[in-house]
Amino acid sequence: MRVIFAGTPEFARVALERLLAAGFAVPLVLTQPDRPAGRGMKLQASPVKQCAIAHGITVAQPRSLRLDGKYPDDAAAARAAMAAADADVMVVAAYGLILPQWVLDLPRLGCLNIHASLLPRWRGAAPIHRAIEAGDAETGVTIMQMDAGLDTGNMLLMERLAIGATDTTASLHDRLADLGGRLIVEALHRAADDALTATPQPAEGVTYAHKIDKAESVIDWSQSAEVIARRVRAFDPFPGAATHLGPDTIKVWNCEIDSCSRLRGARCGQILHINHAGISVACGADSVLRLTLLQRAGGKRLAAADFLRGFALAPGMVLGA
Repeated sequence: MRVIFAGTPEFARVALERLLAAGFAVPLVLTQPDRPAGRGMKLQASPVKQCAIAHGITVAQPRSLRLDGKYPDDAAAARAAMAAADADVMVVAAYGLILPQWVLDLPRLGCLNIHASLLPRWRGAAPIHRAIEAGDAETGVTIMQMDAGLDTGNMLLMERLAIGATDTTASLHDRLADLGGRLIVEALHRAADDALTATPQPAEGVTYAHKIDKAESVIDWSQSAEVIARRVRAFDPFPGAATHLGPDTIKVWNCEIDSCSRLRGARCGQILHINHAGISVACGADSVLRLTLLQRAGGKRLAAADFLRGFALAPGMVLGA
């Protein structure tokens, strides 16, 4: 079976590697254009492009696939490359471009998407982040037959995965990427045997995982400690949960619910206690959060005790003020 692969980040690279290891022919890879990254802001190839080049696969990087859009020449060149690839199916994983109908119709078996949620819950751009932020007990991967809607196509395969109490987006991402790679290989083997069953998504339970905005990183100490802790895990590694003390920005990378009683009259964000276990901060709903891993601007992530050696915090100070 010949496969066109479209994807960009690490999540997609894992799937591409699994397809290649399983022996599928991948004559063409589509990925996003190189982007500036790192301290020097030099152009950097996506993980998928790096993988494709390492395996000697032709790479196309159109800025758009819309023939009537802003970059019609890019779209026309991509269309010619896809037609020349003569693929049976296109596999899509976190590609980053909307696929117009001509793309969906081009391969014999259409386009299959690896989506990191249990559809129809968390359609959209940030399903891993939003599942953790919402306190979901489980997530998973859905292999979906793509249509013109936003993650609305028929489901072909699905497997569930528990979300651990300490899972971050980073740790959950890696497990879901591995699961997605395994499931797409299984889906293509089934497709080759004409043994895939398409199931329409339920009309109930639809939620949308909107793209993460950097503005969401600011901790709102009036929220409960439980909600803040989930957001800290959801925003690791990006954009990172942050608070301020005067002109200084402090990122919080790890925390835990503190069972100590909140002091009467304490303000939300007020530091209550500091000890070897961490920095206890008053939160909404009469709750307390203990900060255990922090980072100042330009610094490294440090355990609370090490962080305090270079950044003076004391009970009574109010974070976020």
